[in-house]
This record gives sequence, structure tokens and C-alpha cells, in this order.
Amino acid sequence: GKIGVLFIGDSITQGWNGARDVWQAAYGKYDPANFGIGGDRTQHVLWRIENGELDGISPKVVVLMIGTNNTGKEKDGSIRNSTPEIIEGVTTVVKRIRTKLPQSKLLLLAVFPRGAVDAPQRAQIKEINAAIAKLDDGKMIKFLDIGKVFLAEDGSIPKTIMPDLLHPNKQGYQLWADAMEPTLAGMLK
Repeated sequence: GKIGVLFIGDSITQGWNGARDVWQAAYGKYDPANFGIGGDRTQHVLWRIENGELDGISPKVVVLMIGTNNTGKEKDGSIRNSTPEIIEGVTTVVKRIRTKLPQSKLLLLAVFPRGAVDAPQRAQIKEINAAIAKLDDGKMIKFLDIGKVFLAEDGSIPKTIMPDLLHPNKQGYQLWADAMEPTLAGMLK
């Protein structure tokens, strides 16, 4: 069917399914679709795009947030992806979306903060976000960093917003919706 706003991402995006009333109130008027899949990394989203996920649709705006699952370490202690690899992965996803959906605008969200204040992933995410912010072209691609809405004054993530310091709960999704609304509404005009 018709899709006005398409969300693409990992479990954080998929998690809107657990906050359906917030989703409906914030995005119902935009004919939304959620293509978030838990565990996805940049390479998984690329595979989906290259294998037909965006075929036959033409959303006005695509909201993309991907990359957090590329950070950190595997269970065996090996590095998942280096920061340059993650930046390249996000950049490639953005380019493929623009190629597949040239009439759609793209709202590229910064990777949300995760973990404790001193977690190594925090510095990595900061570097990733600084690099992908440069993908904002002022026309068809808009970068938006709303990460601060999830942080307390000391930089910690309140468990009342993200109980596992990664996935928002209903209150966290409301913060996301409120922080993104002005930008999204502007892109939909």
C-alpha cells in the first residue's frame, strides 16, 4: 500500500511496535511503515535494499538509523566493525536508498547513545555521528542528532527511558517522536 514515511533500521526502529499508541499518534497521519529488524547491521540493510525491499514503493521520507549493532565486540571478543567501516557502511546505505528512491527525502538519524557514560562505544558513536553528519546535503538528505534527549545532565542514560541502556521504552519513543517531529514535518511539506 501507500507509504508516506518509511522507517529503516535495527531493533531500536523495530521497537516502535512496542509503542504502537505513540507511533500511531506521531506518524499515523503520514501512512507509516516500519522496516526495522532486530540485530540488523549496515550490511543487512544493504542486503535488504539490494534484494527488493524498496522496490515498488515511493515514500515521501525515509527515516534511517543504523550502525549501533556494528559497534562493539562479538561474543568471542573480536571487533565487529571498525569506525571507518561503520561510516562507510552507513554512507553506502544512504547512497543506495537515494539510488533506489530518488524522489524520497532521507532523514538520517544519528546513532543513539548507548551504554554507560564511559563505555567505549560512546566515543565510537560520537565519531560515527560526526562523519555521517556530513552526508546532509541541505536538499534531499537531512541529518538529525536527537541523542541528547536520551541523556541526563551527567551524560548517563536514565533507565526510565532506556532500561537496558540501548532500547527505548514507551517514554523513550515519545521523546524520539517529539524531538524528530519538527524536522520530519518540514521534510513532508
